[in-house]
Amino acid sequence: MSGLIGRKVGMTSIFDENGKNIPCTVIEAGPCVVTQVRTEEVDGYNALQLGFDDKAEKRANKAEVGHFKKAGASPKKKVMEFQGFEGDYKLGDTVGVDVFVEGEFVDVIGTSKGKGFQGVVKRHGFAGVGQATHGQHNRLRAPGSIGAASYPARVFKGMKMAGRMGGDKVTIQNLKVLKVVPEKNLLVVKGCVPGHKNAYVTIKRWQ
Repeated sequence: MSGLIGRKVGMTSIFDENGKNIPCTVIEAGPCVVTQVRTEEVDGYNALQLGFDDKAEKRANKAEVGHFKKAGASPKKKVMEFQGFEGDYKLGDTVGVDVFVEGEFVDVIGTSKGKGFQGVVKRHGFAGVGQATHGQHNRLRAPGSIGAASYPARVFKGMKMAGRMGGDKVTIQNLKVLKVVPEKNLLVVKGCVPGHKNAYVTIKRWQ
């Protein structure tokens, strides 16, 4: 599947032709530079490696500088491979947001916001004891029992407990493309996408 690398700008809302207010996310998608072309003969598969967002040459190592120089481009902060591109792209070509069309559906992949160390109520949606009786004066948000006694004498893997929350790779599928603005490299998709503002996201379209 083809796609682009982008950056989350933020959320807003627009009205459709029926006057319904639709929440949407604005993504700065591309332009991305073709930094490497994978071929069946050489690599065993066909794909395009795209680079997005310039970074200072002093922050790139020699291998990166040489790699991007072959494509005639400056070093990039984000690099990713995509398969299924239509058309004949060559090293150094630019891929813009116009590869998407309004009305199609895309998948958006990003890293969710980090929430730090959280308890079971926030992390897993436990209800807690609430205002129940039975002497629970200080156990309102406690996790409760985490296992039996001498058998099995251990805590099972995957037990829902407190811990680090967020910072995970998340894919939101089937988001409708509401608007494409090629002159500003903007893509407006219905709904929300993972990550904070200015976070990198990957937009993939199915052929």
